[in-house]
Amino acid sequence: MLKYGAAGVLVVLIWLLWPYYQFEAHSGHAPFPPFGWERMEGEAPSTQQIYDRRFAEAGNRVLALAERHRQAIGAPAISVAVAVDGDLVWHAAAGWADLASRTPATPDTRFRVGSTSKAITGTALARLVDKGVIDIDAPLSRYFAQVPNPAWADITPRQLASHMAGVPHYGENQDWAGLYKTVALSTNYTSMRDALEVFDGSPLLFAPGTDFSYSSLGTVLLGATMAEAAGKPYVQVVEEEVLAPAGMTATIVAPAGGADSLATFYYRDENRYRVWRPVDLSHRLPGGGFASTPSDLVRMGAIVLDDSYLTPETREAFWTPQRLESGEVNEQDYAIGWRWREWDVDGVGVARNANHGGVSRGSQSWLLVFPDYQMAIAMCINARTPEFHDFGMLYEDVFREFALAATGDQPAL
Repeated sequence: MLKYGAAGVLVVLIWLLWPYYQFEAHSGHAPFPPFGWERMEGEAPSTQQIYDRRFAEAGNRVLALAERHRQAIGAPAISVAVAVDGDLVWHAAAGWADLASRTPATPDTRFRVGSTSKAITGTALARLVDKGVIDIDAPLSRYFAQVPNPAWADITPRQLASHMAGVPHYGENQDWAGLYKTVALSTNYTSMRDALEVFDGSPLLFAPGTDFSYSSLGTVLLGATMAEAAGKPYVQVVEEEVLAPAGMTATIVAPAGGADSLATFYYRDENRYRVWRPVDLSHRLPGGGFASTPSDLVRMGAIVLDDSYLTPETREAFWTPQRLESGEVNEQDYAIGWRWREWDVDGVGVARNANHGGVSRGSQSWLLVFPDYQMAIAMCINARTPEFHDFGMLYEDVFREFALAATGDQPAL
């Protein structure tokens, strides 16, 4: 090992940590000893707050459905919120924010939101576009005095925000020192420009615009570009353009350790739970490093529907699936910072929506915005399911109940 110097040591460290990275990334069987696990036993608490009496019955039904869903997927806690016509109308929580102390989850409990952070970044980017601060079709060389990786010079913010730039995702990163940092998760970054060192030595996967490959690291580069264009730190851009206008006072940079109202995050192995190790996610903040509440997320979902906040033209552009240079829509129908979907919901009909989900260390989240209903739904848990759909399938019941209540219809018995 000494023969190969620091590079050899680094490769060995990555090799030793790789089983833990694979487990964290893919929710496999935990490579841990049999001690240190907890069990979730006994009846769990639940609570709700109704801000619009039109939705009282819908809220009661969804609270019961959410608790049933929490038990079915084995999550210690679940939290759900709904906004309609620009206002938070209902939020609720069921289960445990922390198992050891038997601390109940409340609507104020914060969760790591993972890649739902991309919708926050996308919303801030849309605001900068409306203000003329950034041109999403200009090359990065316009915004950086010196582009950290010369291969990035001709990439555009549009390509970064739609995952068509060719920037690698975590596991594809060939910057070995940076890859180690994304495995160890112990380095703190206050600047997104500095965070680029995690992957600025890795080659592109393909020529920008020619293909699609989902990349959270590409969203980090987008965040750094936004900071350069605005002349202020990325966190300040998000605060001024998204959090403050939307009243998102609970949304924070996800801390490595505990914080007020932050849930405890768990590995789940059948019917036992282990606290997720402390992790620093600051290197991926624009693409996966925020913590928030469903109530805060739907506040953002509500404000993006407000024409005084975003112009209709910009909103439509950001919710339009993007095309490759070939003219074909990318394989995920990914728009700009959002996914755009049209689903047929039983009892309601076609539900067009912009959405983004997130999977983080011991946590999952999902934000959906339904423009035809002026509605936003968000939900979070403090564990991970084998498939995202197992967690996300609750959205349909929530949407149906609140859409029917909003239109004055009644659900079929």
